[in-house]
Parts: sequence; C-alpha cells; structure tokens
Amino acid sequence: MSAVVTGAGDGTAERRREQQGWYFYDWANSVFSTSVLTVFLGPYLTEVAKSAADAEGYVHPLGLDVRAGSYFAYAVSLSVLLSVLVMPLVGAIADHTGRKKPILGLFAYIGAGATAAMFFLDGDRYLLGGALLVVANVSFATSAVIYNAFLPQIAGPEERDAVSSRGWAFGYAAGSVVLVANLALFLQHEEIGVTEGSAVRICLASAGLWWALFTVVPLLRLRERPGAVAGSGFSLLTGWRQLAGTFRELRRYRLTMLFLLAYLVYNDGVQTVITQASVFGSEELGVDQTTLIGAVLLVQVLAVAGALLMGRLAARHGAKRTVLGSLVAWTAIVSAGYFLPAGAPVFFFALAAGIGLVMGGSQALSRSLYAQLVPAGKEAEFFSLYEVSDRGTSWLGPLVFGLAYQLTESYRAAIISLVVFFVVGFVLLLRVPVERAAAAAGNPVPDRI
Repeated sequence: MSAVVTGAGDGTAERRREQQGWYFYDWANSVFSTSVLTVFLGPYLTEVAKSAADAEGYVHPLGLDVRAGSYFAYAVSLSVLLSVLVMPLVGAIADHTGRKKPILGLFAYIGAGATAAMFFLDGDRYLLGGALLVVANVSFATSAVIYNAFLPQIAGPEERDAVSSRGWAFGYAAGSVVLVANLALFLQHEEIGVTEGSAVRICLASAGLWWALFTVVPLLRLRERPGAVAGSGFSLLTGWRQLAGTFRELRRYRLTMLFLLAYLVYNDGVQTVITQASVFGSEELGVDQTTLIGAVLLVQVLAVAGALLMGRLAARHGAKRTVLGSLVAWTAIVSAGYFLPAGAPVFFFALAAGIGLVMGGSQALSRSLYAQLVPAGKEAEFFSLYEVSDRGTSWLGPLVFGLAYQLTESYRAAIISLVVFFVVGFVLLLRVPVERAAAAAGNPVPDRI
C-alpha cells in the first residue's frame, strides 16, 4: 500500500507528530456536534420556529407546511441530502490533487463561520437558523471526509483501532470542556446580565470560535501526500470525472460496500439519537435546559472512557465483534428510552450514561474498521461515502423521527422508531466477511479485525 504509513518509510517521531495533530481536529470540530447539534440548537431552533408558527403550529419554509416541532429534524435531513452531492465530489478532487490540507481548512472555516453566525439567531428567524444549520453541517461533514481520509495514511493496519479511538476520545474530552463552560454561562446568565436566549446564542457562537481556533493545529502538523496527478489544480470537471470513475470501480469492492451499507443503516440510528435526544428530553420528558446540558456532559465524560475501553476490547476480540456488541447495547438503550417517565431527571441521566459508554467506541471502531477496507489512493473518495451518515449528518433517521412525530405528535413513538436501524444494521454487519474485504481492497489483514 503506497499511501499507507507502515512505519518503514516514515520516522516514528514524525508519524506520532502527525497523529497528535490529527487528534486535534476531533478536538476542534466535536464541539459543533456536541454543543450545537446535540444540546443547544435543537430545542432553541424549535422554540424560534414555534414563535414564527401560525395558529395551527405550522411554519411555511419555501411554501411547505411544516410542523414547528419537526423543523429542526427536517433541516438536518436537508443538510445531509446536500452533503450527498458535495462530499463525493470534494473527496474525488482531494484524492486526485493530493491537496487535502487546503480543502480541510476551507470547509472547516466555512463551517466555523456559519456556527459563529448563529449568535444572530433570535426572535422568529427560523429561516436564518435553518440556513446556518445547513451550511455548517454540510461543511462539518465535508471537512470530516478529508480528516478521516488521513487515517490510513498516518497509521498502519495494526494501530488504526487505537489511533481512531484516541481521536474520538480527544473529541469527547473537548466536548466536556466546552460544555462545562456552557453550563456555567447558562446557569449564571442572570448574574452576568444576559437573557437565557442570549446565553444560548453565545454558547452556539463559541462553538464556532473554538472550531476555528483549534483547526490550526492539524493544518500545521499534517503533511500532504502526492495525489493521482501530482501538482494538479482544483477542477470541478476533473473532480466529476474522478468521481464517475470511482462509482464505476465500486463493483470491484462489493464487500467494502456491504460494510458501508451496514454502517449507513446503524449509524443513521446513532446520529439521530445524538441530534434528537435533547428535543426528546425537553419536549416529551419535560427536562429543563440545565438537566439537558448536565446529561450531555455526562455522555461526553463517559464517552472518553467508553472509546478507550472499546478500543481495548477490539484489540482482544476484533473490531467487528465489538461493534456488533455495541449495536445490541444501542437497541436496549433506545427501547428503554420509550418507557422513561416524564419529570424524572434521574432516569434521563441513566439513559445518558448508557449512551456515553457505547457511543464513542462504536463510532471510533467503525471508522478504523472501514479504513482497513478502503483501497489505497481512494481514501477521500471512499470516506466521502462513509461520511454521508457520520456524526450528525444522517438523513433517513431524522426523517423517520420527524415523520413519526408529525403523524403521532408523540416523541416516544419517534424515539422507538429508531430501533429498526440498529437491528437491520446488526444483521447486515454480521454478513460482512471483513478479512476477505480487506484482502479484496489490496490491504494487509491485521491479526484481529
């Protein structure tokens, strides 16, 4: 594998330096997933939409009749549908040119800017909120494509589970730090002379500033590898041609695509739980904003330990078996959510603890397992397909969640509808022969995978 770092061609110190810089993009952008998508934006944008709704509780973006309680879920779905168009093209250009760092920086700073601009989301500006969410989430997903594509280049096959798990742990640690600051601001907003809404908008904007600041570290430490055409420039026409070639080539990697299908299904469930849990807690269970922040902080703290623990389990039992076990746990957790009593924060905290223990590890190991199945020189293109459903960018899950609420006006029905994603994903992943898939992609097969 010419594009994969094995340690023979690169000094160990240089490889470790790149890995440490790579971790910092998880540190930079995870606060968007945590503070924005998971905690603040869902309930806040829902309230903004409700303030703009008509007497029947509907808003009318682009002339459509949308129940205000479903607006956030639909906006997330729209952002992912747009990501489907953008990410594969950008991935193709990145692989063709070898210019991953400037593309990473471009989308990181577009996303950070849109997030910082959420400071201006107040009153009944639900259209502004939806537009900023779409721009930020598309940019978040596209930058993550390039970020993930560095993994097989900076870590050999035997160390990818550990490196991927550490990256996720860095991200959850950053989420914890920022949430502590957010919680302090939110609880003390009256003492410092700002309204609750202003405190929320400051928290949203601070996530964008954090994202922008710490993106500098990976941009300084990661290094470029030659693309398919060394020194070639950015060309949309070239990108479309490269992308068309990738889709023609997919037939050669059917086992990789079978894994990707399984991942897209079960991760839709994971991402919908992450993005909609705060809406479920606030609207169905009557959980206040302080409790929501505390619960998500608990998730972040336990996710650090969970990611590292599941990385060790993967070293002993293999990444595939460990991910399958996590899907069983996800099914149990979502099912338990349906029965949570309203007005009982202790049960909501128990649900959050369960989510935290399995969330980081299932995502980190899915990423490293997929990296074993990607052919060399096609990292960004293949990870663009992977990223369609990764970290808050799923579309089918939020759509199902939103439709379930629109039809039943019950968030309990919406949350239980997500069980199907974990069950179907488990069955599909069980059928993937990962050793054969890695060999078919031309990659060395680790002792345990």
